[in-house]
Formats: sequence, structure tokens, C-alpha cells
Amino acid sequence: MNPQELVDYTKSLDCIHCGLCLRTCPTYQLTGAESSSPRGRIYLMRAVAEGELAATAPEYREELDFCLACRHCESVCPAGVRFGELIESARSGVEKVQRRGFLARTARRIGFGTVLRSRAWLSLTATSMRLAQRTGAARLLGKFGRPLVEMSPVPPKSERAPLPATTPAVGTRRGEVAMLEGCAMRELFGRVNRATVEVLTGIGFETKVPQGHVCCGALHAHNGDLEGARELARTTIEHFETTGAAPVVVNSAGCGAHMKAYAHLLKDDAAWRERAKAFAARVQDFSEFVAAEMPPDFSGKLGDELGILAYDDPCHLCHGQQIRAQPRTVLERCGATRVELPDSEACCGSAGIYSMLRPDDSKAVFAKKAAAFRNCGAQALVTANPGCHMQWEAGLAREGVKARVLHVAEVLAAALRKARAR
Repeated sequence: MNPQELVDYTKSLDCIHCGLCLRTCPTYQLTGAESSSPRGRIYLMRAVAEGELAATAPEYREELDFCLACRHCESVCPAGVRFGELIESARSGVEKVQRRGFLARTARRIGFGTVLRSRAWLSLTATSMRLAQRTGAARLLGKFGRPLVEMSPVPPKSERAPLPATTPAVGTRRGEVAMLEGCAMRELFGRVNRATVEVLTGIGFETKVPQGHVCCGALHAHNGDLEGARELARTTIEHFETTGAAPVVVNSAGCGAHMKAYAHLLKDDAAWRERAKAFAARVQDFSEFVAAEMPPDFSGKLGDELGILAYDDPCHLCHGQQIRAQPRTVLERCGATRVELPDSEACCGSAGIYSMLRPDDSKAVFAKKAAAFRNCGAQALVTANPGCHMQWEAGLAREGVKARVLHVAEVLAAALRKARAR
């Protein structure tokens, strides 16, 4: 083992094999198989590290791919095992020794190496996806087009316009923030980005968006491309350093969790270690920032204007960032009518691109969430992550449940508009 592998191996020894993670693991709940649990996967990682199992073993890759990396196990682990770091490291290692099929290699090279690094390619891809949806061409692609058929319509180009470099505060200026526009967020959830800016400026914060930045590298890290993730982390840090020391507000839970971990990602890079640490300290989730900075005199009267809301905790917000109360706090400050979603911290099955790579497993994980929503009396679902947003929209439509899916920022923006209109 090289030094990094030895460090990661040592982390795996923290596991005390108590089994508390089993009841929270979505893949263990589906299969009942020990190898499909966090504890079982750590056994496999340890076996590879000790030479008892070949890193090229098909069953090893299968279990790493089967994992949603939801990190729910981390929230219940008494030993503090950082399973998210372990799974990313293990996936990175297996990518170096196991060769995927031609189509999979090509898709990864195009997706991670080209599309997610280029705003032009992202725009072209989104336009092509919209065209395929509207013409029915996606159905002609068979199983390859199924995720596109089932996902919500890709917005028109007019809704995918870039955010301004600077948006001034409304009313008294209380400070300034930098905001991550994101790769998928801009192309698929431009309305959420605009609502985010509307809320930030509405509570008095000038909002800056670094021009030319594209991707933070979260999807790369989650899918075993740690070198690509490091390259994009350096680019992200460079872009946001131009905004000074202002808080970096992120409205995508997966991106925020990843960016807060830049110090770990670049810990072995002497030239970037301290810059990564300083940057990570600036990163805040949207609800985390707004809960702390919402004016004391703000009291929304949203009521049931958006229907009865249920909030679902994105995994990388509640487990990855340990942020649970803040989204609920800001929804309450809006005056929204809200009910609790049972088992809201369980994974919805999105897991980045997992829902596209393993659609049947993803749907099986979502089934419990759909049942919980139907039984809780809510009329709209609120989330804080684009993957979860798409999973809920597609899943509820598939289940025949007519309900809106909203981002926390959209709810707050609606409350601000109503407050101004009074």
C-alpha cells in the first residue's frame, strides 16, 4: 500500500462492527446482505488493503457502485467512521485497476472530462436534452433514454441565463456574499438560483457570482475521479478568491458538502493546502446563512399559499454537513404551513447520477419516501439539492401524486414577495 492507501486503511479500522449503520443503509434495507451495508463494505475494503481480496474482483466494484454514498451511516456511527471519505477513496482506487466497458468509459470521459468542465458544453447538452424530450427522440434510445424520458422537462434557454456578476442589496446594505451558480443548477434550476439571489439581496446582502466558474467537482469525487475533483477544487478556489473573504453561499447540498471538504481533498498539496482550508471555512449552505442573517423583524405570512409543505432532508445536508434545524427554522419564519415528513433523513435514491446509472435501485429506494409523503398530509415537497429535487419530481409523477416540488429558496422568495406586497 502507498501512504495514502495506508491512511485510508487505518480509517477503516475505526469501525467497531456494532451494526448500528445497518438500519440506516438503503442498500442493506433493500437486500439484507451484509456486503451491501457500510460494515460489509468496510470489510471488503479491508480485505483489499490486506491482500485477501483482489481490487479487480467484480463483486468489490459492484458493492462500491451499489452504495449511494448517502452517509446516513456517519450520523449514527459511535466510532465516527468517515464513510464518505472511505467510499470516495475506494472508488478512486478501483477506477485505476478495473477497466470499465467501452460505453461506460466513453460516457465518463465525456461527462467528467468535457461536459462538466465547460459552460458551452453544459448549455449544448441541456439544449439537446430538451430537444430530445420535446420531440420524443429520447424514447427511441431505449434504456439509455429512459432517465431523460422520466425526468422533469429541461427548462428553455431563456430560463438558463447566467446570473449577473453583482446584484445589489435591496434596501439597507448589510454586507456581501459570493454565490455558487453551479453546473447543473444553472442549466436545470435557473429559477432556484434566481430565487436564491432574490432572498440574499432581499435581506440586505449584495450578491457576487464569479464569472467563468463552472463546476466544483462534487460529482467527480463521488464517482471515483478524485484527480478531476482536485483540479476543479483548485479552479473553484481561484475564482472565489476574487470575491474577497465574503461567505460563499451554496444552494446545492451535495456541492456544499464537497466544498466544505476541500481542506481534506487537497491536504497533500502543499501549494493549496492552506488556501483550501481558508476557502472551506467560507462555505455556507443557503439555509445555514439565511437562518443566521434573516432580519429579526422579518415575519412572513405565507400561510398555505404554496400548500401544506413537507421538508425532506438532503443526505449531504443533514449527514454530510449536520444541518437539520436551519431549513426548518427559515420555513417557520416564512409563516409557511408545514408538516414533518416521516423518516426525512433517509435517502431518496437520487445520489448524484446514481438514479441514471442504477434507475431500478434508485426507484426501489424512493418507494418508501413516496409512501411517507402520501401519508403525511403534505401538498408540496421542499428540498435543498438539485438531485433530490429531480428525484422527487420524477418519483411523485411516476407514483401519480400531484404535488409541487420546491427548493427552500423558492419558498423564502415567495414569502419575501408577499411581505413586500402588504
